[in-house]
Amino acid sequence: MGIERHLNDTVHVTNLEWFVNWARKSSMWPLGFGLACCALEMIATFVSRYDLSRFGMEVARPSPRHADLMIVSGTASKKMLPAILRIYEQMAEPRWVIAMGACACTGGIYKNYAVVQGIDRWLPVDVYIPGCPPRPEALLDGILQLHAKVMKEQSIHNPRVTNIKVAGR
Repeated sequence: MGIERHLNDTVHVTNLEWFVNWARKSSMWPLGFGLACCALEMIATFVSRYDLSRFGMEVARPSPRHADLMIVSGTASKKMLPAILRIYEQMAEPRWVIAMGACACTGGIYKNYAVVQGIDRWLPVDVYIPGCPPRPEALLDGILQLHAKVMKEQSIHNPRVTNIKVAGR
């Protein structure tokens, strides 16, 4: 358009969709859902050494109504699954899910009736972080991948549909 030349870098011009995506990725509020040993690595990511505050997500929200990112870290048992689904339903829209660790991604070493064999069978997972347990650097890399994914979303024309998969409905 050329209007930027006349404004001498005092005003930045962009489209609304880019700005909405940038605001969403820059102010994600995570809901830490630590279920097992991966939770310790997730907690370590929040300390000053790794400094999640530089991504605008320094405080893990205790309430799902304040959060838009669920980090499922660790082994999800079938007994715990209704609570996970209820918390996910209470989160603000749009919402994202990171599956952290081999147990959250695939059930890990637990091949039995009591363990969920991958949280993606129940929740729409955006980023998978493999490892047993993955280090904080892996979670940081997963968060950066999620930020890149959010920046590519067409949030205005195609809003996210994040329905959960509930058996029997």
